Amino acid sequence: MSIKNKLQRLKPHLTSGTSSEKRLPETKSQAEIPFMDVWTNENVAPYWVDDNYCLIREVRYPLEYKHGNYAFRDFLGAVSEWNNTNNAHPLSAKGHQAEDLFFFDTETTGLGGGTGNTIFILGYARVQGDEIVLKQHILPNPGSEVPLFKSFLENVDYTTLVTYNGKAFDWPQVKTRHVFVREHVPKLPEFGHFDLYHAARRMWKHRLERAKLSIVEQDVLGVERQDDIPGFLAPMIYFDFVERKNPEGMLGILKHNEIDILSLITLYTHLSFQLLQKDESMSARETYEVGRWYASLGESTQAVESLKTIMNGNEEENLLAQFVLAKQYKKDKNDDAAQTLWENIIKAEGKIDEKVVYESYIEAAKLYEHKLKEYKKALEYTTRAHKLIEGTKIAENTRIMTDVYKRKNRLCKKMGILA
Repeated sequence: MSIKNKLQRLKPHLTSGTSSEKRLPETKSQAEIPFMDVWTNENVAPYWVDDNYCLIREVRYPLEYKHGNYAFRDFLGAVSEWNNTNNAHPLSAKGHQAEDLFFFDTETTGLGGGTGNTIFILGYARVQGDEIVLKQHILPNPGSEVPLFKSFLENVDYTTLVTYNGKAFDWPQVKTRHVFVREHVPKLPEFGHFDLYHAARRMWKHRLERAKLSIVEQDVLGVERQDDIPGFLAPMIYFDFVERKNPEGMLGILKHNEIDILSLITLYTHLSFQLLQKDESMSARETYEVGRWYASLGESTQAVESLKTIMNGNEEENLLAQFVLAKQYKKDKNDDAAQTLWENIIKAEGKIDEKVVYESYIEAAKLYEHKLKEYKKALEYTTRAHKLIEGTKIAENTRIMTDVYKRKNRLCKKMGILA
């Protein structure tokens, strides 16, 4: 079956937003562009630079439109919440307005980097007034990069880029391709950057096999794609479009890219509500990951605030929360509180990862040795820690085993006994 026939069934799913009535000024006849009537029906207009052109699709969504579990208006609420808190976090929008965030995604002819990989769709969305305005700049053939980048860059004044793995892939690709046309188009702007891929991995690696955006959509965000074209088919469909000019297959890729971009808005909203503890359906494991994230950033107040809500109990999430809290209490010189938590984790041996129990033994032993001068108890805990990791992968770590032997020998010497 041809690509044309395979993609015919996608036509009913290609229009979901409110079509914009605005049209970009044209300096050439639309009759010069193959299948322009089809493009026009999908709200696509040409953008000309001399005798060359790219295509621009624009779709508008009201803020009340719901994509997955959230309406786009909830995104404005998330930005407002960031501005009303002192929580310091890499995803914080404090100091920004909702209009400042620029949700960006590309479609390319390959997944690798380098000059051989061509961008054929530059897609983005942002808040404008009471709407989400989504635009896609389309490369009709490989020789049209000047109008593609000129149209994309001439009015860019955005503050913060929001992507999914964009730091490693999308924006570096933009920089690479821009080099070839930089004499003819505006400079690339400087952006702040929120990369949501790393946040998704941190928050949900315990429940997701992979952190692919489509998996996060389905399992976390409540986004259901209908008859979506797999991303890996995009290059083949694009090359077919370049050869035959018929946009039918490309319309499916544009819809795929559109959903990717809209999902970035929903994902940023969801992550923000979780990080700000505004998500009432948040699981204990998600709460733990939030607290652990804040702790890793040195934001002790936010870390303790999150972890305290799930510290009671002997389930894995409770014990993990206690473990991170104990480390935080140790940093804060609250030795008694830390020791109580180390002891509780030790009692729960067998219910949690052995490395966590091992570290709890060692931390408790340190306090018994250096603070309480109870060498016998310190030696007991060190010996039990050693026994716990014997024969495990942990024992393959030379540094860990050296530390255990040194600690045992030092304690035996202090007690006047043979090691």
